[in-house]
Amino acid sequence: MLGAMLGDIIGSVYEFTQNNIKTTDFPLFSEKSRFTDDTVMTAAVAEALLNAGRDEEKAKTELVARMREYGRMFPFAGYGQKFFLWLGAREPQKPYNSYGNGSAMRVSPVAWLFDELEEVERFAAVSAAVTHNHPEGIKGAQAAAAAIFLARRDKGKAAIKNYIEEHYGYDLSRTPEDIRPGYIHVVTCQETVPEAIIAFLHGHDFESAVRVAVSLGGDSDTLAAITGSIAEAAWGIPEELKQEALPRLDERLLAVYRRFEAEMQRRHAHA
Repeated sequence: MLGAMLGDIIGSVYEFTQNNIKTTDFPLFSEKSRFTDDTVMTAAVAEALLNAGRDEEKAKTELVARMREYGRMFPFAGYGQKFFLWLGAREPQKPYNSYGNGSAMRVSPVAWLFDELEEVERFAAVSAAVTHNHPEGIKGAQAAAAAIFLARRDKGKAAIKNYIEEHYGYDLSRTPEDIRPGYIHVVTCQETVPEAIIAFLHGHDFESAVRVAVSLGGDSDTLAAITGSIAEAAWGIPEELKQEALPRLDERLLAVYRRFEAEMQRRHAHA
């Protein structure tokens, strides 16, 4: 979960085509580094699923409620137009057939809170479909969650690459050098999730993977959030980066992170 938030914060400075930086040599943090909608919605998903447990119907209700709650807490976090309208509607709205990358940027808690791949993929679909119920929106969330889960289970890069290609049809054979020159700000799952996974595949630790993600350009905070989610599961996060990230979170988001970490520690103690 923190990997997504940290990737978001690092990528926030370089978001949008005019701010893209097409190199891995850049400052990780500046006074402008901040959390955006990726972090807010990751926290909302985490709290919703902590509240709902394995009850799928309760999860749907909680996801809608917590997304709307946290979205309204942080109304200027940088939401897409349709999602912003969904947040602001007087009554909870139906999903709006989106295939935007928002479904994948917020999915990382799913990959930690469930312990079987089938369950991870099922709840990833649930977390997506309350807003992003287009097949590509669901697919993007499931692919990102599966990659995180497989990394968490110590599967190697080759195994992760093969699984995602075979089950989701994404082309992961490209290199960052192939992608970088023509890649601009796009917000679809199908043009974000594969690139984020490729960035992970070409990294060797958390920081290097996030640097590759940001260097691709495009929607850099979301790319780095997804890549950071996988990289955290594979390699963990260096303590110095945690100490840079946590003070940049609002106390309300920090409280969700602490609750999530406490649940992870409780499960580990009872494993």
